[in-house]
Amino acid sequence: MTPVHSFWLLDVLDVLLVAAVFYRLLILVKGTRSAQMYVGLLLIVLVAFIARWFDLIAVKWIVNSLRPVGLIAFVILFQPELRHALAQLGRTRYFRAFLRGDSYGVLGEIVRGAEALALRRQGALIVLERNVGLRNFVDTGTRIDAKVSAALLETFFSPGSPLHDGAVIVREDTVLAAGCILPLSANPRLSGVLGTRHRAALGLAEETDAAVIVVSEQTGAISVAHRGALRERLDEGALRAELVRIFRIRPQDEAEEIASPVSGEKAADAG
Repeated sequence: MTPVHSFWLLDVLDVLLVAAVFYRLLILVKGTRSAQMYVGLLLIVLVAFIARWFDLIAVKWIVNSLRPVGLIAFVILFQPELRHALAQLGRTRYFRAFLRGDSYGVLGEIVRGAEALALRRQGALIVLERNVGLRNFVDTGTRIDAKVSAALLETFFSPGSPLHDGAVIVREDTVLAAGCILPLSANPRLSGVLGTRHRAALGLAEETDAAVIVVSEQTGAISVAHRGALRERLDEGALRAELVRIFRIRPQDEAEEIASPVSGEKAADAG
């Protein structure tokens, strides 16, 4: 009885894994042109199953003839979706520890963008995702999915932008969304001089492990909220050091950060 029971469990696991793969592919192609091809693929699989079940010889012959090229056609048709899925798998926190922290190179761009906004006294709220996912807050804004750059951050928070009142959420080297709504801190001990942006930054920092950069519209001061604490009035060097501390960048990564365009400009000025 034990072998039969074991084989039954393996069959259930096999079905669950296949169902999970097909469901994940369906989520990836939803709303894209590949969705219709995906539905067509499912219809072919269904026809093959029916042909096998009722022993339809002609249909089985056609399906068996197409099988050798089926895998190649699948890879060609769904190449963008497969690349996206593999990239997402590699970005999960379970695998990040085995990968080199190249994504930390974007901190230089974020620091430069925050400094430029501070000089012009343009309010900003920049969320840097860490281990806790922020999908609930991403869904409150406008999806962007663009590579992080100082110029892009400055564009989002310019007064004429329709997204300047919300927060920008960044995951590694990608701006996920802009104009996002964050929860306000309910801490009664907060100073009354703190505005909505600072309370929103603290609210998210109290609920998640994200690092939130705040640029004050009134003073141009830069602050960072993390783990429910707020560090205020940070200059460029202090902001960079705080982000390096939060993300625990290794020595070689920190050296790359020092060599970023921002630091290079400072070195040139000093020279």
